[in-house]
Amino acid sequence: MTTSKNLGIWMDHSSAHLMEFTTDPIEANISLSRITHEEKEFSLDKGENLMHNKEKHQQTAFYNKLIDVIKNYEGVILFGPTDAKVTLFHILKGDHRFANIKIEVKPADKMTENQQHAFVREHFLGH
Repeated sequence: MTTSKNLGIWMDHSSAHLMEFTTDPIEANISLSRITHEEKEFSLDKGENLMHNKEKHQQTAFYNKLIDVIKNYEGVILFGPTDAKVTLFHILKGDHRFANIKIEVKPADKMTENQQHAFVREHFLGH
């Protein structure tokens, strides 16, 4: 992924759907972040504190993966149904490496993949 491209990220607290917007069809891939049901059961057996620490570590790792991708773009739209997008936005705004990247946040409901692609296309073509 190179600079001078735009990126749409539909996200909630458990996953992010990344869509690179170019003149070609949108390329998409999915990243997941939350722990599996089996890991949660094991953690519950070990204690609430362990589970909380593991979830916090995994959430940080999730945001770090997204941050690593976002740094390669000039325009980014974060959208989705939860406040995860706002949390990521604040992390990015607090980091000087992202000062030259235009990052916007918009609310959106749960969407199909086609609806997500249309949302990203409309956002970047409308500017």
